[in-house]
Amino acid sequence: MFDKKLILPTKDQALPGRTESMPVPREHFVYSGHVLVPPFPDGHKTALFGLGCFWGAERKFWQLEGVYSTAVGYAGGYTANPTYEEVCSGQTGHNEVVLVVYDPTVISYDSLLKVFWQSHDPTQGMRQGNDRGTQYRSGIYYATNAEATLAKQSKELFEQKLKAAGLGDITTEILPEPSFYYAEHYHQQYLAKNPGGYCGLGGTGVTF
Repeated sequence: MFDKKLILPTKDQALPGRTESMPVPREHFVYSGHVLVPPFPDGHKTALFGLGCFWGAERKFWQLEGVYSTAVGYAGGYTANPTYEEVCSGQTGHNEVVLVVYDPTVISYDSLLKVFWQSHDPTQGMRQGNDRGTQYRSGIYYATNAEATLAKQSKELFEQKLKAAGLGDITTEILPEPSFYYAEHYHQQYLAKNPGGYCGLGGTGVTF
């Protein structure tokens, strides 16, 4: 049966959204004293990734040394300031993403890419495990040409390893960084607030 949630909508088909941004806590739940929203400390950079349900994806990154803050949200679609329900409807075009704020003197963009590739199965298209829908697609959203080059090179290298392990082509989209819209407050650092909560994230077992 045709499932419209597996097909990205066009701009004309997308929900209109709203001008009001989603209110979120100022402070990160895990990193006491670290802010969730800009401005971030001088010298820090941001990276944006989509790798399935953002609850488990965010935890993968906040556990890394050199990461100052993380936040979950929506990006890659058309609807301004969407709600979770709207994103899950498949009518926004957005992906569930993680914003990673990091200190490049402690952890490199390459290292973040390694965690990204190893933390999910990037061959599954519009799903991740049992989670099905366009909001669960794999994506790297770069801010600079240098990041784009690193992302594409890492994709080529990891795809070779996946194919050697009997897996298919990588379906990860690698695109210029789009607008990022914060998700609702209860999604932020969800698995820290709910340690027994659902996490459908799983890698392939192939190391980068």
